[in-house]
Amino acid sequence: MHNSSRVRTISFSGVDGAGKTTQIDNLCVFLTDQGVRYKVFRFWDDIAQLTNIREGTGHRVFKGEKGIGRPDAPVNRRDKNVRGFPMTCIRMFLYLVDAVSTRRVFKHALQGDAELIIFDRYTYDELANLNLKNPFVRAYVGLIMWLVPRPDVSFLLDADPEAARARKPEYPIDFVRLNRQAYFDLDRLIGGLTVIPPVAIEEAKKQVVDHAAAILDRKDSGGLERKLDYERAKSRKTDPALS
Repeated sequence: MHNSSRVRTISFSGVDGAGKTTQIDNLCVFLTDQGVRYKVFRFWDDIAQLTNIREGTGHRVFKGEKGIGRPDAPVNRRDKNVRGFPMTCIRMFLYLVDAVSTRRVFKHALQGDAELIIFDRYTYDELANLNLKNPFVRAYVGLIMWLVPRPDVSFLLDADPEAARARKPEYPIDFVRLNRQAYFDLDRLIGGLTVIPPVAIEEAKKQVVDHAAAILDRKDSGGLERKLDYERAKSRKTDPALS
């Protein structure tokens, strides 16, 4: 399945707390400023199947907490960090169902009137929950990636595990470290991920916007950056502590 000459696609992946929402919101500001029609698809809301059953199972069976963790209100989720052969089999079934859903949503999105489609999380975020050292799992990953279309740019937002967990405290730090490494293992297996390193947030924003501008053939990607520079300059004038 190939993109049309008009519609471009971008996905954002990474550990919880890597800054996906921040980067997507910033990209949307840039797209609005450039007059680009776009649509955002949230993986859990728009693509994932059987979500009520999945969340309920993590809560009832594994005694995990519901909700999204915040620095002032951490939660202890028990879903994707629960390992073992039975759970791996269940995940592989669910991820296959989600892959078919992803293909359908992707195809439908290309037929809309948007110029750019943004996916908040993608199939990569599910595959990173599997044991990629297992040969059978690696073959399964190949099947899933045969089913799922590749976005024009697949961002992997890297982050320091401790900093990511501090921003979104939901899983034990050992799992966050393991999950982060799994994304790089996945990239070595399937290739094609565009890694944004754990740099300062404004530099990360610039890298994301520059990649989006390139696939949209928008030469003046610095417009948003100039706007941000102007806002920072105003802040320094009004708040001496920022100078």
